[in-house]
This record gives sequence, structure tokens and C-alpha cells, in this order.
Amino acid sequence: MPYRAPVDDYTFLFDHVVGLDQVVATERFADATPDVTTAILTEAGKLCEDVIAPLQRAGDLHPAHLENGVVRTSPGYAEGYKAIAEGGWVGIAADPEYGGMGLPMTVTTAVNEMMSAACLSLQLAPLMTQGQIEALEHHASDAIKDLYLPKLISGEWTGTMNLTEPQAGSDVGALSSKAEDNGDGTYAITGQKIYISWGDNDFTDNVCHLVLARLPGAPVGTKGISLFLVPRNLPDDNGNAGVANTLKVVSLEHKMGLHGSPTCVMQYDGAKGWMVGPEGGGMAAMFTMMNNARLGVGGQGVGAAEGAYQHALGYALDRKQGKTEGDTGTIIDHADVRRMLMTMRAETYAARGIALMCAVAIDMTTATDDATWKSRAALLTPIAKAFGTDIGNEVAGMGIQVHGGMGFVEETGAAQYARDVRVTTIYEGTNGIQAMDLVARKMMDGGEAAARIFDEIEAAAEAARSTFPKMAEAVWQASETLRETTEWMIAQNHRVRFAGAVPYLRAFARVLGGHIHLASALNDQGGAHEKVARFYIQRLLPEHDSLLAQAHAGDYDVYALTPEEFAA
Repeated sequence: MPYRAPVDDYTFLFDHVVGLDQVVATERFADATPDVTTAILTEAGKLCEDVIAPLQRAGDLHPAHLENGVVRTSPGYAEGYKAIAEGGWVGIAADPEYGGMGLPMTVTTAVNEMMSAACLSLQLAPLMTQGQIEALEHHASDAIKDLYLPKLISGEWTGTMNLTEPQAGSDVGALSSKAEDNGDGTYAITGQKIYISWGDNDFTDNVCHLVLARLPGAPVGTKGISLFLVPRNLPDDNGNAGVANTLKVVSLEHKMGLHGSPTCVMQYDGAKGWMVGPEGGGMAAMFTMMNNARLGVGGQGVGAAEGAYQHALGYALDRKQGKTEGDTGTIIDHADVRRMLMTMRAETYAARGIALMCAVAIDMTTATDDATWKSRAALLTPIAKAFGTDIGNEVAGMGIQVHGGMGFVEETGAAQYARDVRVTTIYEGTNGIQAMDLVARKMMDGGEAAARIFDEIEAAAEAARSTFPKMAEAVWQASETLRETTEWMIAQNHRVRFAGAVPYLRAFARVLGGHIHLASALNDQGGAHEKVARFYIQRLLPEHDSLLAQAHAGDYDVYALTPEEFAA
């Protein structure tokens, strides 16, 4: 079953659930009318179906490799990336002043998710560049913007971010890469970075690296880190890629999945770079890129889930095995296959809705600079990232199960979704870190942003009682239980909060999913959305109770064993 872009799902969510009309009503995004949005999604969908999806297996079977210091990409990737760039899809949300479309992040999120479903390895390249574009728009000097943004937005050049070092993973403040002032407005960057997605390629004229490094005498920890733009090739007087900079790809990681995406070990030997933002402001500037990437990675999880679901559905509609309960004679008539496919569809839709809710909040923040929208976006970002990627992994695993024994055979391609999506729960901040961020930093407002969401969910459930009394009551009660746990959580110390953070985030996502499905059912009474909503609310939403019980359990049992007892 070839990949089919779920354009109808996006437009339905835009129109009836996540409130894209609020975004379009602002002066900043007034041009993103429903007609324009539908046209954009339709064209992006065709690109994903016809050009990008056929590259999925090629990247897995013929990985990127290093040849005489140059990264050689998978067959067809150069042509696929060219189609993405020429269509303007790299700069879909970028500033029109520099050649971007200036469309809402909500639309960008939908397009990126479709590309992730079609070929996650290739989609990583424009995603990294989009994050760099946003960081430069917010923090770079006018000279850097004028030179680099048009090239990045057009897709002529690509971008990366370089945080991680062998001794400094999640603890970014432990990095040792150094920067020395050349005295001419440039800096010499020296150090090694690892896990650099798309650190090089053979199809663009330049690769631009955003590198975190420390100036001499800078304070220890994150406060002493600055950010530098370090291109593979130094721009000449005409702004074109010129001579090679003193940096190189040392090696490529041999990975579980994402074989088409080169993950590089980068070595900088006094490479010339330019500071982005103020001295010591590296983490603030990089977090602009990372927050963009966290929503993007959540969308990667949703995209992988969609791809795995469609792949499994195609197999279930074709595979004949055993005596079935229906008329098709294929395994889709087996009850457990039905259960798995319904779970895959319901979970993917919920995760998609959460990602788009987060994107709408980001767009409203951009358009209005309103503190309420900003706090909502901040709260939803770790949920969108963690839940989207968790669901990507779970749905991909379920897709293998639908295939039965053939799912374990690489020939079917089912296992690739599971291998490719696995890293999404790890990079851009592990999902455990997302949960800790949610219960700590994102609750520093005393839970006000969360309470506004609970109020919204419960008001919507009240409005739905006359139409769907049982579903509305279930969603209302789930929201109220989550509210009570949130109030309890805020009163605890960080150790107790962190011990229950992961189940708490999952419960929060479960309730948001119930809200999204209920709203969808109201706007498609008797249709597929109502049927899937009933499945989610009756079978999946009840999990929130056990998850919140875990969140309430405190920290004693988590810390009960000593390190020696773990090893005993």
C-alpha cells in the first residue's frame, strides 16, 4: 500500500479542533486562508507521495557513507532534497524578507509530519535547517542574516546544530569546545562534536554549523557558553561557498536506523566562525532552535506512526490467514488485528492533534506576543515531543505485530519504521527530560497555564454532554482528576515530582487526546471520527487513572534500592 498523505485529517483538525482560525485572524498570518492552506497541504502531499516516499527503502538499504572525507548520500536523496528545496518547503515558515513563505508553524508542522511519514531520514535535513533559520532570525546580526538566510531558506545551503560532545550529552554545560577571538570579528573554533545529524552531504554547496563553544575565561556551566556559526566552506566576496574551512567529518555512526541520514562526528581545528547573539548567550540562542526542533521531532514520531499504520493496514487488507469473522477473508477481520489497527489510528490522531495545538500556541505567540499564549506553547512543547515520539515507537512496534512473522523479516519494510523512529525519544532532549521539564520549569507559574487548559477541556466536555453524554463525562472526569494531581504535584519537592514525571506527562497527553477526539466526534457525528473517538475514550483514556496513581506514588520506591542492590 503506497503512502497516502492524510491531508483531510489536517484540514479537519485545523477547521474543527485546534483553532487555526485564531491564527489566520491575526495580521501576521492573515494570508494563510483555508484555501491557501489546503492548496499548500495538497501540493506537499503530492511531493511526499510521489517523490519522497519512494526513497524510504533506498536510504535504509543503501546507507550514507564516508568516502575520502566526503559524505555520500543514499540513491535518490539528492533529487529528493532538490524537489523539497525547489518547492520552497525548507523556508515554509521563514521570513518572506529573506525568501520564506512566512506561513504559520501549524502548517509547517503538518507538512513536516507528512515528510516524516514518507521518509524520515531525508526529512531530517530540512528540519535541521529550519531550526537554524529560526535561531538566526531571532539572534544573528543583520550581516549574518543577509548572507546566510537566503541561502538556507532556498535550500542551497543546509544547517545543523552542534551541542553534544563525548563527555557532554544532556549536561551541555560540561562541553569543552573552545573559541578564540581572531581580532577581526571572527573566532577560531576548536573541539569535537558528536551525533550531528546531516553534518555533511554531497548535494548542497555548503553546510552551516551552529556550534556551542566556550571563550577563554568564560564561567563554568551553561552561562559560559556562546554560539558560533561555522560554515563548511567560507563565503567568498560574492557570498558564494568558497574555500574549505578547517573542519571535517571524522566518521559516521553505525546506527540502529535512519541509515539514510548521516550522523557525523565533527572535528573543528581552529575553524573560522562568527558569534551568534551575545557572549555567553549561546544556550538562549540554541534553545530557540531546540524548541523548534522539539515540536518537529514530536511530529517525526507522529509521521512515523502514520507511515507504520498505513503500511500495516495495507498488509492487513491483503493478507489471508485463518478463519475470519468477516467477509474479506483477510486478517483485517480478526478481532485482535482490528484492535491493533484502531489503536494505531486513534493514538496517531491524538498525537497529531496535540502537536498542532502546540503549533497554534506558537503561532499565536509569534503573532500577538501574548504571555498567555507563550506559556501555553511552553507547556505543550514537552508533551508534544514526548507523547508524539512515544506513540511513534508504540505504533511502529504494533505495525510489526500486525505483519506477524513477516514483520520480523526486513523484506516487508515494517521493521524500518520501528528502527528509524526509535531515536526520536532520545534526541532533542530525552522524553524523561521532557517530563522533568513539564513538572518543574513549566509549573513555575503555579500551574496557571495547565489550569487554563483544564478549564477549556471541561467547558468543551460540558458543551458535548447533550450529544455524547458518556464520552463527555469521561473526558470531564479525566480532566478534573488531572487537575487535582497537578495541584498535588506542584506542592511536592523536585525529587517527588521527577519520580512521577513520566507517567504524569503521559496522563496529561491521554486527557488532551480525549479532548481532541471528543471535539472531532462532535464535528463528524456518525462518521469515522466519532467511531475512532469512542474507541479512544472507552479503551485508552481510562489509562490516565493508573498513570496518575503512579505520579502520586512519591519517590521512596524509585530510590529504595542502593546501587549495590541493583547490581546484586
